[in-house]
Amino acid sequence: MSSLVVAIDGPSGSGKSSTSRGVASRLGMRYLDTGAMFRAITWWMLTHDVDVTDADAVAARAGDAIIESGTDPQAPTILVDGEDASVAIRSDAVNAAVSPVSAVPAVRTRLLELQRSIIEAGSDIVVEGRDIGSVVAPGAAVKVYLTADPAARATRRAAEAGGDVATTQESLLARDRIDSGRATAPLTMADGAVHIDTTPYTLDEVVGQVVALVEAVSGAEA
Repeated sequence: MSSLVVAIDGPSGSGKSSTSRGVASRLGMRYLDTGAMFRAITWWMLTHDVDVTDADAVAARAGDAIIESGTDPQAPTILVDGEDASVAIRSDAVNAAVSPVSAVPAVRTRLLELQRSIIEAGSDIVVEGRDIGSVVAPGAAVKVYLTADPAARATRRAAEAGGDVATTQESLLARDRIDSGRATAPLTMADGAVHIDTTPYTLDEVVGQVVALVEAVSGAEA
């Protein structure tokens, strides 16, 4: 990889999206939300009446959706078959189905190829997800793993999407179990990653910590 890649992994509600966009904006880098890509293909499956609980059925259609991800951190976009799906992919139905769809190896293989093509096709980039540092971009110059305590994560996610904090926390923990236990590219902290528990920090403080890591690496490479 000729461009500098910053890999930011972690579970839902840990602050990945806000941190990644903040770092990319501050440093003038591109930004890729791989979670949105998995949500997009899940939404496509649902709208095409694919049984998302049937791994074989999902695998058979994994290559059919056309997913396009914008990389502007100020205005990230996600298109599915040319249609803006940025709102649709955040629905309750997608929330409930994204983990089983994401666990299908054919889906992960398809999106892995797309993610790597985006990373390699341009300038420096911040990439967020669950397996960026371990699978998608193991050669990333900076690897960060964000976590937060479950109550903080649930409070953040409920504030973003609405809903009850306790129910949201239960849903997040259930997704953690699925994502961490899947056979293909499980949620895990990559070798060499810097762990940041975001619970006691403001967003600006977390962004500042990651920016400092990137600047340290950039300075060393220069």
